[in-house]
Amino acid sequence: RLLGDIADALAPTGEPITALHLGGGGFTLPRYIDATRPGSQHRILELDPVVLEVAREELGFETSEAMEVVIGDGRLGVGDEPAGRYDLVIGDAFSGVSVPWHLATTEFVADVRRVMRPGGVYAVNVIDYPPLELARAQLATFEEVFEHVAVLGPSSLVEGRSGGNVILLASDEPLPAEAILRANRAHGGSDVLLAEAASVAEFTADAPILRDDYAPADQLLTRFSS
Repeated sequence: RLLGDIADALAPTGEPITALHLGGGGFTLPRYIDATRPGSQHRILELDPVVLEVAREELGFETSEAMEVVIGDGRLGVGDEPAGRYDLVIGDAFSGVSVPWHLATTEFVADVRRVMRPGGVYAVNVIDYPPLELARAQLATFEEVFEHVAVLGPSSLVEGRSGGNVILLASDEPLPAEAILRANRAHGGSDVLLAEAASVAEFTADAPILRDDYAPADQLLTRFSS
């Protein structure tokens, strides 16, 4: 739903967009965008062919010219993409519960920026628990590449009092913060968006920058323990 809120806020209602998805999962989000923004173009990079097979056989997912799935590693797939193509890039890939390390570095984030159109948004789903070391490092890494970054999620999580899924955003232009929150409230959400520079600086304080030669994403992730 949080990623859907971002898609809803990205352009006027119903206007088609071009989206690159890193990770297929149940292919829910590309289908949601396709339903709410007819005519949108999607490319979905999915590592595991079984995921696509299950989605087709069990979930009724259909590929097409406008809903293209490419089987292979997300980083290599992004590297093959032309510059300036996408309005929205969604990172929803996991190795267990951690973002794969090679999809978390400044080098990869710079390549994502390369394939985005001016004003495009990069939105990444991250799972973490207090003290949110992985989420904070990932956002600090975004700051190395993008002019504007933000955090979207439940207030208890953003404030470091609980864990779960949080969405990290980045863009070269100011993010549509008000539109994202309107979309969130429209379905009864009560999530918060940290986008002001001071709030972001507090969130990322002392967080390491992830680079190809130092990206311990799975070690930074705080595991849930009861």
